[in-house]
Amino acid sequence: MHTPHVDSPPRPPTHRSAARAAGLLALCSALLIALVATKWHPLFTLDGDIARTTHSWAVDDPDTTQAFRILTDWIWDPWTMRILCAVVVVWLVWRHSAWWTAGWLAVTTALGTLLQQSLKAAVGRPRPTWPDPVDSAHYAAFPSGHALTATVVCGLLLWLLHHHGADRLLWRTALTVAVLSVVGVGLTRVWLGVHWPSDVIGGWLLGAMLVALAVTVHRRLRP
Repeated sequence: MHTPHVDSPPRPPTHRSAARAAGLLALCSALLIALVATKWHPLFTLDGDIARTTHSWAVDDPDTTQAFRILTDWIWDPWTMRILCAVVVVWLVWRHSAWWTAGWLAVTTALGTLLQQSLKAAVGRPRPTWPDPVDSAHYAAFPSGHALTATVVCGLLLWLLHHHGADRLLWRTALTVAVLSVVGVGLTRVWLGVHWPSDVIGGWLLGAMLVALAVTVHRRLRP
């Protein structure tokens, strides 16, 4: 019986899944960017209604507001996430001599920062303004840098744990912390009145897109 020659093995299912996810997330991100850039009225109305409601809660509940400020300014701050990423980069090089993966992690995180800063400048969406603000932030609103950075860093680190076969307890703990961090940082940004809800959704979508693209690149190009 003749066996046909195969030039190369089929790509792993995770390869194709990550590429498809990246494409879908890119499409959703582009749609949201277009709606924000064109100031689509239904989206802006919904953003305003949610922002006004959460801001009134923030003013009426100063203890929760202070706790959220600590979380968003120290625990889930983009610089905290970048430092965590830098620690993992050093650990990958020092303990495993994994130069390629360490560089991949650092470059993807840097691209996340570049992407969010570029979109902030291009879209130029103003942040919410309040007569009685509970917090302040700089630069344009869309997308949320906190949400994007947390999604990128947590997503990449979770994938690395899964890729290297982390045990069940470590994986579940990391997954729980990552989900709480990504969701939590987005909610605190809206609660503190420094972002519209669609800014946070944009950060989540763009961050997830970058993670999916990075996983695709890692699978295809890692020596």
